[in-house]
Amino acid sequence: MAQDVSPTMRAVSQDTAGGPEVLKVVEVPRPAPGPIEVLVRVHAAGVNPADWKTRTRGVFTGGAKPPFTLGWDVSGVVEAVGGGVTLFQPGDEVYGMPLFPHPAGAYAEYVVAPPRHFARKPRGLSHLEAGALPLAALTAWQALVDTADVQPGQRVLVHAAAGGVGHLAVQIAKARGAYVIGTASAAKHDLLRGLGADELVDYRSVDFADVVSDVDVVLDPVGGDSWTRSLRTLRPGGILVSILPPDETFPAAEAEAQGKRAVFMLVEPDHHGLEEITALVESGRLRVIADEVFPLERAADAHRAGETGRTTGKIVLSVVS
Repeated sequence: MAQDVSPTMRAVSQDTAGGPEVLKVVEVPRPAPGPIEVLVRVHAAGVNPADWKTRTRGVFTGGAKPPFTLGWDVSGVVEAVGGGVTLFQPGDEVYGMPLFPHPAGAYAEYVVAPPRHFARKPRGLSHLEAGALPLAALTAWQALVDTADVQPGQRVLVHAAAGGVGHLAVQIAKARGAYVIGTASAAKHDLLRGLGADELVDYRSVDFADVVSDVDVVLDPVGGDSWTRSLRTLRPGGILVSILPPDETFPAAEAEAQGKRAVFMLVEPDHHGLEEITALVESGRLRVIADEVFPLERAADAHRAGETGRTTGKIVLSVVS
């Protein structure tokens, strides 16, 4: 009997919901690209809050049951293309956030996805840096540009400004000509000034709502009572953009009564947005901070680090050296 010689790959899989310890490296079949798909050899995979929310609560599984593989941020090299693909060819260096919020399986040596869920990797960035960008940068871009339409001279408040989304949002708002205010612990203020923040608030020592006012746009990845307090900082006509799903405390009606807006935005794959982000990177107006790098085998440790909530910038998995 002929042996099965189908190619395999390493991937981080989980058989059940739970803590970081459920993440294990296994051998699984290597995917193959179908029509209008590309096969990307993953060099680096970013780690995001969406990952551990899915690990513990199955938030972004598309209804799939374990075992499954986490991850959406990808930087790598096109290995093969399916029929009809003209955007890329084998050997192209690309980065992207394929398939979100449906499973993409980026914690693996290969992923398959539509080509327009990727863009060419920014020149001058390593794969580790590029792998940290897509989900966080697209979230900031789609919130500030597509949703809030930030304009020169507007006042933009970014919460958790030193975090994965926050440190990129500060730079994107600044590149749009805004006056940028960030909330962060005092130890991170010098870093954020270096990224372009005009004003910083130490949330540990003062209530931002007491010292910030006349804001046009608030980007809030925090939620909870931050939503209501953020409304106090907005001028009439201003907008609060939350990247956390609303619950019964989300102040949409209260905002409308005050002549303001409060909206929830979920990031989506965006070839054009990635190209805009690439342009900012290559012009020197956007840099990503890869705070910690872990090998694929230590995905559990990467999650433990991320779940502390103290990360500056992003955490990245190194998949192919």
